[in-house]
Amino acid sequence: EAQLVESGGGLVQPGGSTRLSCAASGFTFSNYAMTWVRQAPGKGLEWVSSINSGGLYYADFVKGRFTISRDNAKNTLSLQLNNLDTEDTAMYYCAGGERIFEYDYWGQGTQVTVSS
Repeated sequence: EAQLVESGGGLVQPGGSTRLSCAASGFTFSNYAMTWVRQAPGKGLEWVSSINSGGLYYADFVKGRFTISRDNAKNTLSLQLNNLDTEDTAMYYCAGGERIFEYDYWGQGTQVTVSS
């Protein structure tokens, strides 16, 4: 059974940093495009970043603050978030699909709250 489990996040001060991780199991992780999506309170899902064999992709609002990476040997996806703003407060989900912007598997999410 495919599974994605996020960790990291928590309460961060404005301008601070945090790192999210996503542990994958039950599918061939290296063959999948992996994505971070977020959902702010009262809003819809918002694409953040994706990574596949073709490269790294970021939403415009990231503006160089976030870095996506993956370790195929450890079946792990990561997202480094720097210079956080209160508008980055959201539940962050990792998702995987055979093609970029296709989501076959979802994690349960990890909360990032940016507040002083």
